[in-house]
Amino acid sequence: MAEEESLKEEVKAAEQKTIEKLKELKAQVSEDEQTPVGALTLRTILGGDILSAVSVRRQVWLILLVVLFIVLYVAFRYQCQQDMIKISQLESELKDAKYRALSSSSTLTERCRESQVLEVLRQNHDSVLHVSVQPPYIINIPQQGLFSNDEE
Repeated sequence: MAEEESLKEEVKAAEQKTIEKLKELKAQVSEDEQTPVGALTLRTILGGDILSAVSVRRQVWLILLVVLFIVLYVAFRYQCQQDMIKISQLESELKDAKYRALSSSSTLTERCRESQVLEVLRQNHDSVLHVSVQPPYIINIPQQGLFSNDEE
């Protein structure tokens, strides 16, 4: 019996040692453990070990929000540049249209001048139109009777 009791005590002691070792091992691999500042190396960053740190996992939503804002910033900047290119093209088209309108207006003004019209009439001998030799008549209209309500 003494042997059985000593054997039981040895088994209990071995179980306790095993339990203590497991607790130590569990404490070493715990995810709640903070990574020491000195352990932050290029290898831990490139290896992705930094992403398993608690501080990074707590800030994952902030990181995603920042990434979303960066994507939106790039997209809006691209759209703004496309709009600026379109505005520049439309401004050049407007400038061309204004120049064409100015050219057409000057051509019309040139063709409507009295001297130009007389020249065209001289070239067309079959025209019955000619320049009047008499001055224009001035027609005087009396002021009475124009506005019937004013004189009453």
